[in-house]
Amino acid sequence: MKQILILAAALACTCAMAADAPHLPPGLRINELQVLGTHNSYSEGLDPRMAALFEERLGDSLGRLVGRMPPAARALFEEEHPNAMRPSEMLRYAYPSLAAQLDLGVRSLELDVNPDPDGGRFLDPAGYRLLRAQGAASLLPHDVTDMDEPGFKVLHMPDIDFRSSCPTLRLCLGQVRAWSEAHPGHVPLFLLVEAKNQHMPILPDATPTVPFTPALFDALDRELVEAMGRERIITPDDVRGNHATLNEAVRAGNWPTLAEARGKVLFLMITANGPAGSAGYLEGHPSLRGRAAFLRAQPGEEHAAFLMFDNALVRGAEIRRYVGEGYLVRTRSDIETHEAKVNSHERADAAFASGAQIVSTDFEMEGNDYGTDYVVRLPGGGSARCRPHLSGAAREKGGTGAQPTSIDNSCAL
Repeated sequence: MKQILILAAALACTCAMAADAPHLPPGLRINELQVLGTHNSYSEGLDPRMAALFEERLGDSLGRLVGRMPPAARALFEEEHPNAMRPSEMLRYAYPSLAAQLDLGVRSLELDVNPDPDGGRFLDPAGYRLLRAQGAASLLPHDVTDMDEPGFKVLHMPDIDFRSSCPTLRLCLGQVRAWSEAHPGHVPLFLLVEAKNQHMPILPDATPTVPFTPALFDALDRELVEAMGRERIITPDDVRGNHATLNEAVRAGNWPTLAEARGKVLFLMITANGPAGSAGYLEGHPSLRGRAAFLRAQPGEEHAAFLMFDNALVRGAEIRRYVGEGYLVRTRSDIETHEAKVNSHERADAAFASGAQIVSTDFEMEGNDYGTDYVVRLPGGGSARCRPHLSGAAREKGGTGAQPTSIDNSCAL
């Protein structure tokens, strides 16, 4: 009888561990998955008066800034920001809590981190000070929990877009870890961390930002590991294994299997200004040795494992090529709310069809400020599926280096 009870408990444990996307083959490599993500996942949206102030102050200056960019930078900006939207429309989204998004089946979140080594830097946003001076009352609440403490703060734009459901990185990761512990065996979570490093003094008495340095990147890594626990993180060192470089490892298909990755997270780091903003993360860490996060890279760089092509309508063929070579790719189903405004799924369809492992949206739930029925779901439902262009053999056994074939839905949920 005792043996029967032990066997029943073991079976129950196995079922619980596989309850998230249970039909996916355990030998599937994690770069052979596709999941839905959210963009600026912490954001609670702007107070309407703050949005109007942003519109008024930014005016035509964004166009002038873009016009002064070097040709290559301008071309990339226009590719990643392809729609003519008013400044306030670009930020016309809001999210529920991180746990609520994960409950919906989202498996990638994005957190924007701002260094605050002394604490208190972002406690009193210039936007709300200005609005109150103009007589505004009952502004939407700004959670300042632990904002007076040193550490990394989670917000989109100081003084403008600062309302966050988890105002510090430690609070955000605490929520993710609590959800993870309550859902053992979930498919791996892909957590994008944007290291914010640009000062945008749009308003009077704007809050000065702190540039990232190698020491601050070290501190960020410590906080990531302390908050989540090293045993829960898939790091570049784990993927590199015995290969000479991380790039060599991913192109050889050395990503962990789904069975090995269940219950864990990957950190994927990005910056708003490309290699210049992230150089300090590589300093002293060639091929990301000893680092907690994968870093957005260009194909072929020795640390390249994670790429980002936001515009799948332009980059679809390249995305298909690079996921076939073993890279992780993030793309977007909607950019700056345009697709919700015009109720178009063209970009979302292209994003999912590209085979990118992470497709991020601002509209994972029904209901938006435009009154359209635009919402983005992972095709077939569920929290994860085999990415398109994966061979049938790989779907069954979890192979690597699969060449693109016709889409096989045998393990889609």
